[in-house]
Amino acid sequence: MGLKILHSADWHLGSPFAGFDDSQRALLRQEQQSIPGKISQLCRREKCDLMLLAGDIFDGEPTRETVEALKKALSECGARVFITPGNHDFCAPGSLWLEENWPENVYVFTGGLEAVTIPDLNCRVYGAGYQSMDSAPLLENFRAEGSEKYCIAVLHGDPTRKDSPYCPITAQQVRDSGLQYLALGHIHKAGAFHAGGTLCAWPGCPMGRGWDETGEKGVCIVTVEDSASLRAVALDTIRFHELKADISSGAEAALEKILPPAGSRDFFRVTLTGSGEADIARLTRRFSAVPNLTLRDETLPPLDIWGDTGADTLEGVYFRLLREAMEADPDSREEIQLAAEISRKLLEGREVTL
Repeated sequence: MGLKILHSADWHLGSPFAGFDDSQRALLRQEQQSIPGKISQLCRREKCDLMLLAGDIFDGEPTRETVEALKKALSECGARVFITPGNHDFCAPGSLWLEENWPENVYVFTGGLEAVTIPDLNCRVYGAGYQSMDSAPLLENFRAEGSEKYCIAVLHGDPTRKDSPYCPITAQQVRDSGLQYLALGHIHKAGAFHAGGTLCAWPGCPMGRGWDETGEKGVCIVTVEDSASLRAVALDTIRFHELKADISSGAEAALEKILPPAGSRDFFRVTLTGSGEADIARLTRRFSAVPNLTLRDETLPPLDIWGDTGADTLEGVYFRLLREAMEADPDSREEIQLAAEISRKLLEGREVTL
């Protein structure tokens, strides 16, 4: 069966959720506080051996209720837990990672890179905790040691920028590491790559906190045997959706196609495009059953195809000839109308979709 791991990161418990109204902030905070319990339940359901939390679990000053809920969830997850603090929850004096009494199954890496061996799992886990807002490249010149069958590491690091101040990770470092699995945090959009015999992955955040974190969010379930493999598991948390709706054929019909049934707690920001009049206030009332809906108007005025057919200009002559051709040949009316519409859009610099 090998070693089974739940890998998560970037919970940001205690986020202020700036930019939202009071009711939305309360909803988002309540949802965020449910994350530890949901992940703990998933860990038990999947019968994982380890839970790896790769930093930024906290953000700001979480409430006592949030801290106690996290402790309870971790104690009940049914696995050994390894935590590596990141740039938002680094191990400075007064840090919750240093001051709190964490459950017996939880190990927090609070200093430089170190290893913990787990004999009954034949496993060695490497990790390190940030001491400040940034971190040197912790995997530089690193090579896993020991005789354990499974060698893994959990770090809060950036695999996307070689010059990152947040523990930059390169493909060469991963290739040379001798690890089977490298669990990262910091990047909020999930990703992964193989380098040599090592799988390096980051699960993204388990819940979006704004319009720059849209779509489905979740965790990684990893199985390590001779090599590591993973599958992404989405969490049932509030999501942010950035959408567009062309209202040229009617605003309500366009919105009905993309918005969910009444009762969704998700957040939707819809940019209205196309030609037509967008009455934002009226549409917001019409779709009040989607409470977290924001509409943005990027529509253009209705297209006036034949407006200058009487003008003594090249453009006027062109459209006048098209209209005369349409009147003379009713069977070709649809094609000529389309040609006139496309021509007018091109002249006005509008997008043409065929």
